[in-house]
Amino acid sequence: MAHYYDIDDILMEEQLVTVVFQKEANGVGLLDPGAETNRVEQGSKVEMPFWLAHELHQRQAVSVNLPPCFNQKTRKEIQADAACVDLRNRCLYFYELGCKIAPLVGDRTIGSFLLYTLTSRYKDVLSKSHTTVSREAPKLTKEETSLYETAQSSMIAFKKWRMGGPRFQRASILGRKRKPVA
Repeated sequence: MAHYYDIDDILMEEQLVTVVFQKEANGVGLLDPGAETNRVEQGSKVEMPFWLAHELHQRQAVSVNLPPCFNQKTRKEIQADAACVDLRNRCLYFYELGCKIAPLVGDRTIGSFLLYTLTSRYKDVLSKSHTTVSREAPKLTKEETSLYETAQSSMIAFKKWRMGGPRFQRASILGRKRKPVA
């Protein structure tokens, strides 16, 4: 875990991913709801949280499958019109999960796909944050929602300043007096 106390990182690592067991595992039958015994056979497909899949992948016990939010259908929809795709419904932590899962699945195109998606949606997110009320937020991922809210608060502060707020703020260091040099 890169950010141990970051709640968003914790929630992102709880996203379910599908794995295929490369080895037979005893004592983990609870992971496979269809298992009648307390073990998982080699080749079994199981859904588990990303954090557990990552640990098992490092031990070469499982191979991680690409989540549905990064499949070819989603990629084509995003390439057609990225602004209309509801990424929040597919994966709330789309960008964060993509960055962490790319090395595990061995897909080198995920990085460029994430960059394309963010750059395609960035301008739209910022323009909507300056002009509309928060009805576009349900389609946005966690990262995009943070960007949206930051842009909205920035625009509100700018409008407040422009309409007659304080033009200059006195720096706190200027209020202190210097000691006379003897």
